Amino acid sequence: MKLYEYEAKEIFAQHGIPVPEGKVITDPDEIEGVMYPLVLKAQVLVGGRGKAGGVKIVENIGEAKEAAEMMLSMDIKGIPVKKLLVYPAVDIQKEYYLGFVVDRNSRRVVAIASSEGGVDIEEVAEKSPEKIAKLEIDPLLGLKSYHTVELGKQIGLEGKTLLDFSRIALRLYKICEEYDAELVEINPLALSEEGFSAVDAKLNVDDNALYRQKFKPKEEEYTELERMAKKAGLSYVSLDGDIAIIGCGAGLVMASLDLIQKRGGRPANFLDVGGGANAENMKQALEIVTRQKGLKSIFVNIFGGITRCDQIADGIVEFGPEIPLSVRMMGTNEEEGKKILRENGYSVSDSMAEAAQKAVELARA
Repeated sequence: MKLYEYEAKEIFAQHGIPVPEGKVITDPDEIEGVMYPLVLKAQVLVGGRGKAGGVKIVENIGEAKEAAEMMLSMDIKGIPVKKLLVYPAVDIQKEYYLGFVVDRNSRRVVAIASSEGGVDIEEVAEKSPEKIAKLEIDPLLGLKSYHTVELGKQIGLEGKTLLDFSRIALRLYKICEEYDAELVEINPLALSEEGFSAVDAKLNVDDNALYRQKFKPKEEEYTELERMAKKAGLSYVSLDGDIAIIGCGAGLVMASLDLIQKRGGRPANFLDVGGGANAENMKQALEIVTRQKGLKSIFVNIFGGITRCDQIADGIVEFGPEIPLSVRMMGTNEEEGKKILRENGYSVSDSMAEAAQKAVELARA
């Protein structure tokens, strides 16, 4: 679950990390009693705000109100802007990057720092990997001050600036632990005459830990189809391909995506109907994926354990998708399910590879 920038900055400030003093507005007339030049930032849970016109620097009250009115009427990647964070611009001398992210491969939190802030860290990693310092954190030992000092040295810091960086890094890691963060970052961590300041802030909380956090998921995080899936109790993620994927079990769905990709196809989504899915779940799944634009075929991959293949087949037939469909079906009541599908003109196989190839061919046709 993502937090808005202003929410992340409030948490940063509570933990002693310097942030520019600002306020959140919902109306241009709320811009009063602030210093100029002024930064206005759209508060949306998607990236690329700057390129979309969601970040402005203004020099006076007239420019500020004009920019705020324009920004509060715009959409960024389909998300309407309802709030702006405004704060006095920082006179930046140098921009750094500092973040902590969960690394699935090492099964640890990794600290990342760079002397190149204010740009995508992925871009820095690709073009100038020597400017990035990384540290895998031992979960039993945690992050210590000598770790953060060494991290700062690797990105060229020294003296008082190095010690300030070390303190900020320790506090940011504490936030990472306390809030069950998958990602927490400051980009840029700006250095001015007054010292460091978190000009931007990002904090993503692990959904699996929300039961012990005070936050509630924000509807804005989800697309219309993702909201439909959550309401139906299905796991769904939109992708940018043209072959819809429906399976029972997250591992099976991921394997299906990989297989479609390997066969030259482009997955349009991840949709897991879950173990024990019935005909109604299958109809809901088809209702969701067939709403995707540009869809050319559907790959249904079912391994029936507690899921009954005949009920999945009933759901497919009852829904009657107009988009070409390829099914792989094995397990409980497999023969009954295949019979139902074949009698209604659907392609069905017990070979996952064969059914995936069929889905790709249907999309190309």
